[in-house]
Amino acid sequence: MEYSHSLKFSWRTKNGSREPSLSKEQGSKPVTASDEKTNVRQLAAEILSKVDTRKAYADILLDSSMRSQPFDERDRGLLTEVVHGTLRWRGKIDGRLQPHLRRPLSEADPLIRNLLRLTLYQLLFLDKVPDYAAVNEAVEIAKKLQGSRAGGFVNGVLRNVLRQRDDRAQPRLSNSSVATLAQEYSHPQWLVEKWRDYFGSDEAIALMSASNDQAPLVVRVNVRKISRDVLLTQLAENGIEALPTRNSPVGIWLKSAPAIDRIPGFAEGYFQVQGEASQLVSYLLDPQPNERILDACAAPGGKATHVAELMDDRGSVIAVDRSPSGIAKINDNRSRLGLRSIEALCHDMGETLPAALSTNYDRILVDAPCSGFGTLRSHPEIKWQRDQSDVKRLSALQRKILNNASGYLKPGGVLVYSTCTLMAEENDEVVRRFLSEHDGFELEAAANYLPEPAKSLVQGKYFLALPHRDNSDGFFAARMRKVN
Repeated sequence: MEYSHSLKFSWRTKNGSREPSLSKEQGSKPVTASDEKTNVRQLAAEILSKVDTRKAYADILLDSSMRSQPFDERDRGLLTEVVHGTLRWRGKIDGRLQPHLRRPLSEADPLIRNLLRLTLYQLLFLDKVPDYAAVNEAVEIAKKLQGSRAGGFVNGVLRNVLRQRDDRAQPRLSNSSVATLAQEYSHPQWLVEKWRDYFGSDEAIALMSASNDQAPLVVRVNVRKISRDVLLTQLAENGIEALPTRNSPVGIWLKSAPAIDRIPGFAEGYFQVQGEASQLVSYLLDPQPNERILDACAAPGGKATHVAELMDDRGSVIAVDRSPSGIAKINDNRSRLGLRSIEALCHDMGETLPAALSTNYDRILVDAPCSGFGTLRSHPEIKWQRDQSDVKRLSALQRKILNNASGYLKPGGVLVYSTCTLMAEENDEVVRRFLSEHDGFELEAAANYLPEPAKSLVQGKYFLALPHRDNSDGFFAARMRKVN
């Protein structure tokens, strides 16, 4: 679930010097934000520490915290902004902090490390709180969490950073080194190298810049229950600013909104949260009424429910996912949207399907598990949690699932492979290898099946959506047909 909040950004800069470091070995006394009245910045530090050390998902932690704490809308917005903003700009923030530390920042206690990060994010990017107030609050939180020594350390580091905050003139970044680009645009160096090699320097810079933006909240209208125009009118009447999406005929951008389950029409099944690029994948599949469809990696059910809607809920959609919680989400969404043609099955699509479900399908969608680098606007932690070994591991898994799923397609049937990543090893390289090993499949031009406004979202025969070009998540898809 993505919460949409807007706070004004302000870039401000100055100058500083070195301070002693506080390492993980120097002790800590863990305290949670629930010990007293909840402090938003302390809770943000705790969430960021869990993201950092446990590779947890920020949105899941944010959602849990917001449900368990009595926050008002302002505090909810601040917590979300500080957590997501710190994760987006962690590379740049760490580059500013490290010169003022005697040891690597990675050796500092996770809570103190992330308290420094989020406070510097406030100082550099937000203008709501005066510098002295932000520093003083960070010092008090550090003292509360780990004693006066930690408070002195945080005070010294932050005040030295403030003294040296004057930013140098922006270089011509398209000609800059990978290390400079990585810090300026807050992406890991290996990812900068990958994208620069694949997209070229200028487009890689534009992609990284857009990946640091906040993603809009996008929903897909359930046109079996309500038209897009009518839903837009209802949203406006409830004070929710919304616009139709450019490329999907059933999408709506929500420019301002409460929590998703408090938006009028959610409980009635008038819409489903789903990114615009993700919506377009179902048009590539082009499902028809009374067909038998397999969605091989279906949770949380965005594409499966869209496929059922495109079929007018006539036919059969077998939605498979290996996660029991994912199956529960599919069933929840299916029920709320009023769809009967979907059957959810907990199963690993790297393995053989149960005999009762192994009959040939008219169309198969493999929305494969992937590294998710196309979704950095919504999930900025991904760029710090995943590396090249994950890409290699996932590409092997994707090939396994695609190879297995393709065996259940009837002659003449359609196979769509999609991901929400922008890594060649997980996208076109997977498809090219699959086609080289399966003579009976042919690649078809994606543009022939996309809605008219989206026909330009292609690279050769592939569907390709890019954040900086299309204001959407990065998405890749290939449509193939079984000809023999």
